[in-house]
Amino acid sequence: MKFSHSIQFNSVPDWADHYIAYSNLKKLIYQIERDIFSPNAVRNDTEAANLESEESPLLNNKTRANAIFMPALDKELAKINAFYLNKEKELIEEVSKLISDIAVFENLEDNVSIRSNSIALSRSFQSGEGSHPRRRRSNSQLRRNRSTSDAAVSFASSDDDDEEFNYSHQTDGARNSTDTDVMDNRLSYLWAPSSLEEQRIRLKKRTIELFVWLSELKSFVSLNYTGFSKILKKYDKITNSNIKLKSTYLNNVVSESYPFRQSNRQKIEEKISKVQEIYANLCTNANMDIAISELKAHLREFIVWERNTIWRDIIGLERKSHAVGIKEPVTINHSVGKGSNITTPFGEVNVSNTFWKNISLMLIFIGVFIFLLNIRLFEGVEENNCFALLAFASLLWATEVIPLFVTSLLVPLLVVCLRVLRDGDERLSAHDATKSIFQAMFSPVIMLLLGGFAIAGALSKYHIAKMLATYVLSKAGTKPSFVLLANMFVATFASMWISNVAAPVLCLSIIQPILRNLPPNSSFGRCLILGIALASNVGGMASPISSPQNIIAIENMNPYPTWGQWFFIAIPLCIIIDILLWILLLWNYEQRKSSLMIHPIRSSKDPWTGTQIFVITVTVATILLWCVEKSMEDFIGDMGVIAIVPLVLFFGTGILTKEDFNNFLWTVIILAMGGIALGRAVHSSGLLHTIAKSIQNEIGDLHPWHVLVIFSVLVLVVATFISHTVGALIILPIVAKVGERLSDSHPNLLVMGSAFMCSAAMGLPVSGFPNMNAIMMEDEMGVRYLSAIDFIKSGIPGSVLAMLCVVTIGYVLMSIVGY
Repeated sequence: MKFSHSIQFNSVPDWADHYIAYSNLKKLIYQIERDIFSPNAVRNDTEAANLESEESPLLNNKTRANAIFMPALDKELAKINAFYLNKEKELIEEVSKLISDIAVFENLEDNVSIRSNSIALSRSFQSGEGSHPRRRRSNSQLRRNRSTSDAAVSFASSDDDDEEFNYSHQTDGARNSTDTDVMDNRLSYLWAPSSLEEQRIRLKKRTIELFVWLSELKSFVSLNYTGFSKILKKYDKITNSNIKLKSTYLNNVVSESYPFRQSNRQKIEEKISKVQEIYANLCTNANMDIAISELKAHLREFIVWERNTIWRDIIGLERKSHAVGIKEPVTINHSVGKGSNITTPFGEVNVSNTFWKNISLMLIFIGVFIFLLNIRLFEGVEENNCFALLAFASLLWATEVIPLFVTSLLVPLLVVCLRVLRDGDERLSAHDATKSIFQAMFSPVIMLLLGGFAIAGALSKYHIAKMLATYVLSKAGTKPSFVLLANMFVATFASMWISNVAAPVLCLSIIQPILRNLPPNSSFGRCLILGIALASNVGGMASPISSPQNIIAIENMNPYPTWGQWFFIAIPLCIIIDILLWILLLWNYEQRKSSLMIHPIRSSKDPWTGTQIFVITVTVATILLWCVEKSMEDFIGDMGVIAIVPLVLFFGTGILTKEDFNNFLWTVIILAMGGIALGRAVHSSGLLHTIAKSIQNEIGDLHPWHVLVIFSVLVLVVATFISHTVGALIILPIVAKVGERLSDSHPNLLVMGSAFMCSAAMGLPVSGFPNMNAIMMEDEMGVRYLSAIDFIKSGIPGSVLAMLCVVTIGYVLMSIVGY
């Protein structure tokens, strides 16, 4: 791995701006090489200086290069020094506070133990030898006990402001009472074992956090030192000088700087050792080996959570899903039934059984396709060919024999070759059909999808979505029901802006501290993960860019809905469905009366940067333009044009890079383009008109509400078993045409309602990406939190509740808008 990648993946994201700018320094070296050490530059210097010695221009070039490169190194070093000084001071102060609080806790623990023993002994004497007078404590001992309890009360109050018991009142009562028994009883009640255990847990969490940050600071120094070493080595190689800058600058400047001095490195090591010792005494009965092992486990979890960005996680999950059927070549002990070997002229190839299964299905589907092409089901050749194409594409999408986007790429090829497009009654030639289908594929809606990806990428890359989410979740408190509701609302809200594909990845990463601190086999972990998955599905309704099925719906609506209209309908609907799902989950997992207290999520205290403010400003401005697009239609033309604004501003200013552009979910874009192409073919060939007429004859002259109910049930069943997007691709064009043919025409109402139902289908683990992501969640032992029964128990009733909301509340809201 290149060091530029290594520093990118191993750095602490919140400190990213304070590491050595390795890539920028590398670019500067290449610029120096091009401008100073190229043959032309050397020759020009020679002629200009008119020097006799051949080595003089090279020496002059070296001086010029140093004059450019060394100030850049000094600037990076000063930046690192300033950050390190502030962070070291902050962490050392935290260590001192922890040591002080640990001392108070240990004194308190010892005092409670002694006091409990003395109370038991005193009561034993009173019951057995009542005539003997009680021994009185010395005044000094009493004062010492009072002082310890006062300090302990102060310590406990600072850690838990919400404690219902008034410690100061109890302490004053102990001071004013002359009866020693009363004071003993109050102190025993005040510092009961349960209260001590709560303090121990809080101190344990503080110790783990401090260990993680001290370790990160140590890694910060090591990573930057390696960065200086490598960049200086590259510089010396480029300049090809006998006098190496690496040895002089690294030893005389970098190593003597404050963060890189051996004494200061040792200071951090000592603080880490002290924290490990505290943890050992607190949690592992002074066993240092176990303590270090447990602390390192927390460090690994922290790094994995912090390093990965949402989009990198999504790309990784997508690649894993595409590689499910690919196995490593097996050279020994071939398992029976795992696959078979095929001998080819190029060698022996091991082929899995999944491959043979897909080949078999593909041959069957091709047979069906050829059969449909050769029988006359419709009057027109174009309609007949288009029906065969529709059936073939639907089978491939539903079974995923080949990747979904590959099927989408097949659609325009078959549309042109089968010549299914018409212009009026005239069948288009292959040349004209090619132009028509490709023009349709890159529609304004695709541009809207790209703009949504740009906004999602910027909000994720600069941790804006995470900061907002953690801020909201930090206010949720510690009661399980409220924590669940807050996480569900955050998942739905995040789905509006970073899509319901990225939102569950973000939310499930945020709740890792909660999951780690739950008791073993706690049902709340399952309830919380499932709640985020279901709420993310619901969030797929919330905005036009929150899911691909919404993009397909907009493409089939005429006129396009404005963002204001969509929000008016979708946001109240999402809130109501979330609340109903919350009640259902509380009932199913019996969290209504749970006494469990949840570890609160800490909000980020980092200040907002100028880049983050710029990203938020551009995002809000773009959304406002989308909302008022109808009033500016004569100037803007379409909301797809507005989507260019975030693309230009984010990529043009360097906020997003070409790597971010490459990480867009291009498979989703191709999938949407294929769906649009299929929709154009079905409409142009006349097949859609014929199908809609047949459905119209079956349903008669029903009220639009009855038609909405029928299509909602149909979409719910289909989208539960196949991809939400695929369900939208197949069904929504038909729904739009049926809506047009009703005597009381409401095509937009039926399309939007059906699109909502695509998102509401969440009854199985395969019903949408949020469910698939949730079912893969595992605990520290590698055991999955959820099983299929969890989705059947909560997902299917949740889908039915969502459908009831869509056909009642959703219908009313869509009618108010005028759909």
